[in-house]
Amino acid sequence: MSELKITKGDLVDAVYKSTDVEKQDIQKVIDSFLLHARECLEKGNTIELRGFGTFETRLRKGRASARNPKTGETIKVEPHYVAAFRAGQILKEKLWNLKKK
Repeated sequence: MSELKITKGDLVDAVYKSTDVEKQDIQKVIDSFLLHARECLEKGNTIELRGFGTFETRLRKGRASARNPKTGETIKVEPHYVAAFRAGQILKEKLWNLKKK
């Protein structure tokens, strides 16, 4: 399996090739979706896309003693939220059945 980085522009091109929708309209839809998804996650909501997966926020515990790898300085890390993704069952099955090249 190759590790190819796919950009937002690549997604726009792929949707354009498989539909009759103009690239500018596709770009607007993708930008709008990403903006709305970010706003939902900022509010602590979960985004569930059946057959694909779930985006959610999770609280990460803080630590009294952590090390800054750049400076080696010991710092305190406060509890904070992070974005997380859980693959849906269909996606999990598709990925499980991938063959290594």
